[in-house]
Amino acid sequence: MGCDASVMIQSTPNNKAEKDHPDNVSLAGDGFDVVIKAKKAIEATPGCKNKVSCADILALATRDVIVAAKGPSYPVELGRRDGLVSTAASVTGNLPGPNDNVDKLNKLFAKNKLTQEDMVALSAAHTLGFAHCSKVFNRIYSFNRTHSVDPTINKAYVKELQAACPKKVDPRIAINMDPVTPRTFDNVYFKNLQQGKGLFTSDQVLFTDRRSRPTVDAWAKSSPAFNAAFIKAMTKLGRVGVKVGRNGNIRRDCGAL
Repeated sequence: MGCDASVMIQSTPNNKAEKDHPDNVSLAGDGFDVVIKAKKAIEATPGCKNKVSCADILALATRDVIVAAKGPSYPVELGRRDGLVSTAASVTGNLPGPNDNVDKLNKLFAKNKLTQEDMVALSAAHTLGFAHCSKVFNRIYSFNRTHSVDPTINKAYVKELQAACPKKVDPRIAINMDPVTPRTFDNVYFKNLQQGKGLFTSDQVLFTDRRSRPTVDAWAKSSPAFNAAFIKAMTKLGRVGVKVGRNGNIRRDCGAL
């Protein structure tokens, strides 16, 4: 629903919330906990009660984790209110999928007034974090009728992925998005794509598609250029679906409407 902390809401017997949609199951619980702790600390500070939204805390925590991972700092626009709705049904078709091509990605990002360059920059958030084996099984075991393995994947990387995600493994086993510097926010993501080491199809197509390849090559060469583009795109993303006035509120508890 936009930048309104709707993803923080817990499901209830009467409502399946956003965070329980299959596309969101890899969002780490300790990430939510950090925001909840920050909210409690703010609410307990004299003069701060009911002043800062969970949406703003989430936007600030995102910037701070990028800085903690040696990425760039940037000013975060504030003043969002928290959303009044959170449903799993609203997620379908609104998040990029691991098998999307550039056309599909561009269309999805354009819906939120984001350009192809913004899309490539934001995809590089995959320089951090993890994914579940279930999201890559098709690329490494059953790609299509002609190839069991996606031919665009680096051969050594295929072996690594198959070792980490054997056929009968629990599909919830986690693997790093960036096989080289998984805990550093950097432009190695783009260098990985140049070598066929994008984890998802939606990562690797950014290099295989001639429209986005020049951007990948430019940012693989220049960290400052990538950082500047990422900050610009994150700022725009932070304006998507912002709630103001009666369209939102300031939640006391980030996990409950």
